[in-house]
Amino acid sequence: MKLARAIHFDESDTRVYPSPARTGEWCISGGFEFSNWSDADLSGKQRQAFSNGWLGLETFGRVTFVAVTQIEEPERAALTDALAQHFVSVYGAPDIDAARPVAADEIAQMIEMCDDHDPNTLLTVARELTEAGVRETYRAIAAQDAGLEQFAIHGSLDE
Repeated sequence: MKLARAIHFDESDTRVYPSPARTGEWCISGGFEFSNWSDADLSGKQRQAFSNGWLGLETFGRVTFVAVTQIEEPERAALTDALAQHFVSVYGAPDIDAARPVAADEIAQMIEMCDDHDPNTLLTVARELTEAGVRETYRAIAAQDAGLEQFAIHGSLDE
């Protein structure tokens, strides 16, 4: 079973999101956060979170890139409980037992998406508001297509 972890290539996420996700934390789309948004809500850092941000399941911050990797069932169960608690604390779910199936569905959707990709595949999300609600599209960048030279800073330690 696979899920995605937050990955950073530079510090830009710390500047563009109101609350950035931590490198390495498990992530899901988190589009539910925007279900009642309108164009009036889309400004500044909130616009960036809406447009391109995955949701971290520890900090509940946002990140631009995630990388597909293996996850074990005990980790999945813990994430489900954490997300269910988030639904109670932030979104007013009546209790964790009522929130758990919804949290499990959110995580299952992300697992299903990740299972279609090889480990280390990078994923991005793009959202737009439509008359029918929030529309999400995803892009995958295969690990072999994302060469290190695209992101590495080259130099010498001898200088």
